[in-house]
Amino acid sequence: MSRRPRRLSACAFALAVVATATAAGEPPARPWMNASLSPDARAALVVQAMSQDEKFQLITTAYGSASDGKPAPACALGSAACAPALSRLGLPALQETDAGLGVARPLNAHSRDVATALPSGLATAASWDPAVAEAGGAMIGREAHRKGFNVLLAGGVNLLRDPRNGRNFEYAGEDPLLAGVMAGHAVRGIQSQHVVSTLKHYAVNDLETGRNTMNAKLDRVAARESDLRAFEIALGIGAPGSVMCAYNRVNGTYACENAWLLDQVLKRDWGYQGFVMSDWGAVHSAAKSALAGLDQESAGETFDPQMFFAAPLREAIAKGEVPQARLDDMVRRILRSLFAVGAIDHPAKAAPIDYAADAKVSQHAAEAGAVLLRNQDNLLPLARTLASVAVIGAHADRGVLAGGGSSAVTAPGGNAVPGLAPTVWPGPVMYHPSAPLAAIARRVGGKASYASGEDIAAAAKLAASSAVAVVFVQQWAAESFDRPSMALDGHQDALVAAVAKANPRTVVVLENNGPVAMPWLAQTAAVLEAWYPGNAGGEAIARLLFGEVAPSGRLPLSWPRDASQLPRPAIAGAGLAAIGLPPQGQPADTVDYDIEGADVGYRWFQRRGSEPLFPFGYGLGYTTFGYGPLTVTTDAAGAVTASFAVTNTGSRAGADVPQLYVQLPGEQVSRLVGWQKLALRPGETKRVRLALPAVRFARYDDRGHGWRVAAGTYRLLLGRSSAQIEQRAELRLPAVFPAGAQR
Repeated sequence: MSRRPRRLSACAFALAVVATATAAGEPPARPWMNASLSPDARAALVVQAMSQDEKFQLITTAYGSASDGKPAPACALGSAACAPALSRLGLPALQETDAGLGVARPLNAHSRDVATALPSGLATAASWDPAVAEAGGAMIGREAHRKGFNVLLAGGVNLLRDPRNGRNFEYAGEDPLLAGVMAGHAVRGIQSQHVVSTLKHYAVNDLETGRNTMNAKLDRVAARESDLRAFEIALGIGAPGSVMCAYNRVNGTYACENAWLLDQVLKRDWGYQGFVMSDWGAVHSAAKSALAGLDQESAGETFDPQMFFAAPLREAIAKGEVPQARLDDMVRRILRSLFAVGAIDHPAKAAPIDYAADAKVSQHAAEAGAVLLRNQDNLLPLARTLASVAVIGAHADRGVLAGGGSSAVTAPGGNAVPGLAPTVWPGPVMYHPSAPLAAIARRVGGKASYASGEDIAAAAKLAASSAVAVVFVQQWAAESFDRPSMALDGHQDALVAAVAKANPRTVVVLENNGPVAMPWLAQTAAVLEAWYPGNAGGEAIARLLFGEVAPSGRLPLSWPRDASQLPRPAIAGAGLAAIGLPPQGQPADTVDYDIEGADVGYRWFQRRGSEPLFPFGYGLGYTTFGYGPLTVTTDAAGAVTASFAVTNTGSRAGADVPQLYVQLPGEQVSRLVGWQKLALRPGETKRVRLALPAVRFARYDDRGHGWRVAAGTYRLLLGRSSAQIEQRAELRLPAVFPAGAQR
């Protein structure tokens, strides 16, 4: 029986060519450079052409700087990590750099190599504006590409379970939907610049104390509905090329060798096609990690006990403990991500950077994310006709504070306040040279005077003689430690109290990692949460204070009155002696997150029937808004559409963030299901229509291994925050098992 010759696909034909060339010992024809092929096809072609040594070269990176007397590797750019180019295959070196707030260098050793610093992740999350997150991501991705990097270790999405966590400023708050959406758009922005973005730190890496060994205990269903839900949403939006596994253990197993996290949830359930890289020093095995789903060991020669993905993994493959196919899959995933973002077709290389333009991106994010917490008698916005303003505290004459650790960015102009402890890791303490004092002085018709606040009596005297006092308070936080309390350092509480007593027209500006205790709150006229505001922070703060832009941020977290309201009032071992915070005992072996489970933040407060100082979603502005009736429709698939009108009922232009929450049948706690940020002129009305996917009304069904919407009556709540509900509507939903439930 005769047959017609089988026609090969372009990919299959190219594979045949590669196989023939490889067998003949000839250089490959590089068919993977054909950009018309899919990333999967191109990656498969490269894997087919690679030698075993080349494959092993790609699954490890080396620390990209000199360290502990060891010289930097030849591929290094003075950054987090690198892997040499595969020149025979025409593939560039892997060049990886920190982090989510801008292009950072390890230990701030390269302070002459400046970059634009975004405000903290919490500030971006507080904008509740995905466009702000995406623009910031695109900006730092563009700078990374123009500095020669093709991997940016950004995309922090760990949930804020404790306000004392030292890395909260890198993340996006307590709610999985808000955090996932904002982080996903930041990743999308980064990768639009042909740079691979990570999503980190996977998973339940919600404290820094004892992070290298700490066991995060959390029921799997609760994890799916909280921490993992944030990752799932961010993956669906941003499609990051890499996911970084965390230091900690999860339910007894290290995250980077946790098969349930990496293989089952990430790669099988969510269908993730990218690669898993380790955090620096997070690998503990060869075969176990590889079989669990780890694809790349990061800087293992410097940070791990040994290079597990070198000789130990080669031996495991030779013994048949790890299949050759698993190694090939590891390599394929890395290559696929590089092709998918265009890192190979558009190789990173040195190019000019417009720092002035990029600073405007940072400034806009700071303005969009600042939250006005208090404004008695409408003291703000300040008038330019003020005869005098006292500016007090927090080095406001020099710059604005930034968080520390691997995400610390050296902005143009360098560190405005050098030499503050700790000067070594996780320091140095960094101030971006954007002085609020100078920005305020440019806007005041009268005189702007400064007092450091070290002399409380002198500061109070200056406040008493001024028309308005603006007090800056600060709380430095960083990677690798948590704060033992919510209190501000030093005598800042006494300073604010004294200034407010001397001048009732006192404004407090916060530069901080997250919620702090405010015993002086009732004595002040206004409080503006500026977070760590980035390298244009001084200008942004002044514009907000004087009404050139209206505050429109909303809290991405619940602000406790004190630590007694938290699921865990104390963190064993928290502190940093170098800044006067000696650790309180030994770190705990296990942290029990089952106390709150999936009820993180505002859901915890609702469940307990307690009121935070400020609720999730809260924020004031310089105008007022009214909401029209809430109407709801549903379809057979369980999708919900909510409609309502928003009217600016005040006399100034401003932006509002109406928020939709849902109470599931039989539940009293609510869940954020949608929001929209919109700007309106005085008297203007806009109609809002929000399409809400069915998965946002679902619980995770562990037996059914998927999301399930239960049939029943749901209560949809329209509010200004999680605690201030303006409109309610009931709806009946059918039982639904949403497909592809990543959003």
